[in-house]
Amino acid sequence: MTELDVRALEVRRGDRTIVADVSFAASRGEIVVLMGASGAGKSTILRALAGLDPIAAGTVSIARPVGMVFQFHHLFANMSAHKNVWLAPVHVFKRPRVEAEQRAHELLVSLGVGDRAAALPHELSGGEAQRVAIARALAIEPPVLLMDEPTASLDPARRGDLAATLRRLAGEARTIVVATHDAEFARACAHRVLCVTDGRIHAAS
Repeated sequence: MTELDVRALEVRRGDRTIVADVSFAASRGEIVVLMGASGAGKSTILRALAGLDPIAAGTVSIARPVGMVFQFHHLFANMSAHKNVWLAPVHVFKRPRVEAEQRAHELLVSLGVGDRAAALPHELSGGEAQRVAIARALAIEPPVLLMDEPTASLDPARRGDLAATLRRLAGEARTIVVATHDAEFARACAHRVLCVTDGRIHAAS
């Protein structure tokens, strides 16, 4: 079942075209990696899919809501890991707080950071912060998860752990789209790799 369908996507900033004629689809339970060097346009594609950057042309059909994990996590510095996870479900999606807190706890435990629930973001390692950010994105129960350069702050061992986590999430019928320049990580987790250069998809594997 197709969860994401992108056709002839174009993103502009002023007179400059950042992304042009990008088309691809992703099925339920599939991990698609957008692979390319810094500045290739892959992060802009993700932001457009998440509705953070305006689309100049083309169409995006995507199941909502969408969860996004940013490169630098963007956790709220003055809130515990636990509160970072349950805050949006309560204040944005109006879910009962008790229910949201319980789900946040379950997510943190499932991602191996349940014992860090009370920690503030500056007390977390890069890998722990990454997992809290994933839990926060999953807290709204998105069918599609977008991840921008998820290995940027991880050592090689943690990259392997993250690849295993993503494969597990895909096995739970989530569709995952990852933007990365890390070829080894892409090989470890992707069902399909799309190569992005100059804002266009030039090859797929």
